[in-house]
Amino acid sequence: MRRPVTFADHDHVGGPFFHGTAAVLPPGSELAAGFVSNFQAGRVLHHVYFASVLETAVWGAELASALTGAGNPGHVYEVEPLGPFEDDPNVTDQRFPGNPTGSYRSRDPLRVLREVPDWPAHPPEVLQRMLDSLARLRAEGRDVILD
Repeated sequence: MRRPVTFADHDHVGGPFFHGTAAVLPPGSELAAGFVSNFQAGRVLHHVYFASVLETAVWGAELASALTGAGNPGHVYEVEPLGPFEDDPNVTDQRFPGNPTGSYRSRDPLRVLREVPDWPAHPPEVLQRMLDSLARLRAEGRDVILD
């Protein structure tokens, strides 16, 4: 049986952990909450999001890059959470039973350990389908971020 990940009970989840973004970050830098979302213009987030599944971070990198017009394929970093974390309620049991995407969030920073080289990008048509789906959700007012 799956054990939920909460701020009070998260030590049973081991890394490595990954974060995908459009930003270029050197090792040792910290990703913190309080910045504008790449997924909703003008929305300041109270959490920083990460995953234990590489593909989840790849989606984050590709979507962030496409949605911000960064002009690069995005970047995936191995990160270390510097405080407690919980299941990401935006996907855990909302879109996927349990947490198969290994998605988490924290109010505390994540330390960048290293950039992940040569991560497996999605084919352009797959990325476009995801972007089209996000555009539909946005048009329908269903692009909700529980933060």
